Amino acid sequence: MEKGKKLYEGKAKIIYATEEPDKVVIYFKDDTTAFDGIKKEQIAGKGVINNTISSLIFELLQKRGIPTHYIKKLSDREMLAYRVEIIPVEVVVRNYAAGSFTRRYGIPEGTKLEKPLVETFWKNDELHDPLVCNEHIELLKLADLEDVKKMKEMALVVNEVLKDFFAERNIILVDFKLEFGKTPDGRLVLADEISPDSCRLWDAKTMKKLDKDVFRYDLGSLEEAYKEVLKRLENK
Repeated sequence: MEKGKKLYEGKAKIIYATEEPDKVVIYFKDDTTAFDGIKKEQIAGKGVINNTISSLIFELLQKRGIPTHYIKKLSDREMLAYRVEIIPVEVVVRNYAAGSFTRRYGIPEGTKLEKPLVETFWKNDELHDPLVCNEHIELLKLADLEDVKKMKEMALVVNEVLKDFFAERNIILVDFKLEFGKTPDGRLVLADEISPDSCRLWDAKTMKKLDKDVFRYDLGSLEEAYKEVLKRLENK
């Protein structure tokens, strides 16, 4: 599959057109950012690791009947995917208190929630991705509420699959962010990536962080943390 013109470049990935209008190549960069891009660094090999982890997880989810944009892994850094129009509403599923949730509600980090919590955020860098409810989504015309309902339902299914998947590898799935998109024929699919960039992952025994919080808060080597996740996923 030949890469064509660049369609979009984000913080961690570049999207290229292909000779087939309904397909794109996603290139995973080594760029790492935090705090809305204020903190930036290049972490050697991060793009390779995230492409490998995302490909592995998308393949798992597809086997469980969850529709995604993923087609196949093309190379160390490249993934072939269906072209989608991203819905500007991010879905976050939380199993434990962490991150912005602890800051908003004062619940200590690491507190296990009685049941998974699903939150929605407006994908808007200028406004720092604010938390939005269905009424906000409707008022701002961000998405069809029936699609949002399906996104939340799919996110909870993904959570059950991934919680077990990571638990078998002695990793706690603390929380994670999902993005969804619409294909040209109108299908709602899971898109973007699922990696330690978009998930909080803790070692089940030591509670050591194995995700982007390592970079955010200078907790050690991000490369080593991501390599550890990949090693556990591939070796089980």
